[in-house]
Amino acid sequence: MSMKSWEEKVLQAPGAPERVGAIEDELRLAAGLTALREQAGLSQRELARLIGVSQPRIAAIERSRNVTIDVLEQYAKAVGGRLEVAVVTGQRKVSLLSGASRAPKTRRSRIDADADAPSQAASRQRVSAKSSHGASVVVAQEPGL
Repeated sequence: MSMKSWEEKVLQAPGAPERVGAIEDELRLAAGLTALREQAGLSQRELARLIGVSQPRIAAIERSRNVTIDVLEQYAKAVGGRLEVAVVTGQRKVSLLSGASRAPKTRRSRIDADADAPSQAASRQRVSAKSSHGASVVVAQEPGL
């Protein structure tokens, strides 16, 4: 059986296209987060120190395992960006969260202590992951944030 015919057979299984789409979304988000960290000139260990988590946790975040909005927001801030979350239905986009508009937290993380440090990002970059259900997560990395 050729690889192409095997792929076609697998994709004919009930629910397969949705599962493949979810895996693609997860991989896109993971690759995007890693690229943002690398562009910011940070190792996983350095980013972990900024956020206040362990290096293995950064590796898990970059594999998109059990990542909360709060953690993504801290990650985005550490690489010099801000997090945006929106739901897209057809041509309509509803912004649910923008890092710039969120109320400050009462408990400060280590990342807040380093917020005044200049970003190492040299250029603006947006990484977007969109689920098959229309929800999207965008990390915008901009110099000077």
